[in-house]
Amino acid sequence: MRKSRLSQYKQMKLIEHFVSGSTARCAAELVGVNRKTAAYYYHRLRVIISIHLEEEAREFLSGEIEVDESYFGGHRKGKRGRGAADKVPVFGLH
Repeated sequence: MRKSRLSQYKQMKLIEHFVSGSTARCAAELVGVNRKTAAYYYHRLRVIISIHLEEEAREFLSGEIEVDESYFGGHRKGKRGRGAADKVPVFGLH
């Protein structure tokens, strides 16, 4: 990250804890920073990840997309249609 007052070492340690699934509070204690600093850093990492995922999705889902739905299940007496018991909804994208 740019413009961070944390040392490169502490930034890398926070990233390691983020990837391993540690909470921000636990990571703050282990790295030796304030818990609010770690929480803010975790938030910034999530924002960066979401930006990259949006860019990838924009490239992948460009153009025309067709969506279709169907419900599968056996023929049974009783309620029919979408709300019928034991029917499985299936969606397809093309």
